[in-house]
Amino acid sequence: MPSLQHEHVYRVATTWTGNRGAGTRDYRAYGRDSEIVGVGKTSSIGLSADASFRGDASRYNPEELLVGALSSCHMLWYLHLCADAGIVVTAYRDDAAGRMVTYDDGSGEFAEVVLNPRATIADASRVADALAVHERAHHMCFIARSMKFPVRLEAAVAAE
Repeated sequence: MPSLQHEHVYRVATTWTGNRGAGTRDYRAYGRDSEIVGVGKTSSIGLSADASFRGDASRYNPEELLVGALSSCHMLWYLHLCADAGIVVTAYRDDAAGRMVTYDDGSGEFAEVVLNPRATIADASRVADALAVHERAHHMCFIARSMKFPVRLEAAVAAE
């Protein structure tokens, strides 16, 4: 493992907004809605539980944010490394998916996340290079390196 150079601290405030007047008096009496805002940010993200856990399906849930964080981290590293390598990326999309399992006692955990990044590059002669950059980006992603479950990569690159 590389030697430690810097430590970064990320702070967010999560505020429950689902009190329907009786608080948590009954499991079915309260909403699962909340808002999360980062320090110094100008907007918040409205969250809820997954609909299968009595949440609001129109809001993001923590599980989607985890999958989104992994996908975004990979994308940012990929774009960075491609720029450093002189590979011009003109489009990028990742249809990532996370699989979570739950147990009889109500607990659960992620079993895996699969990233499916699809990049388009300007130079067809660099497709193999651009595909190889995905592996380096996967290795560099801070969030993927922090997970105890597998984060699989199924990348593709095409030229314009």
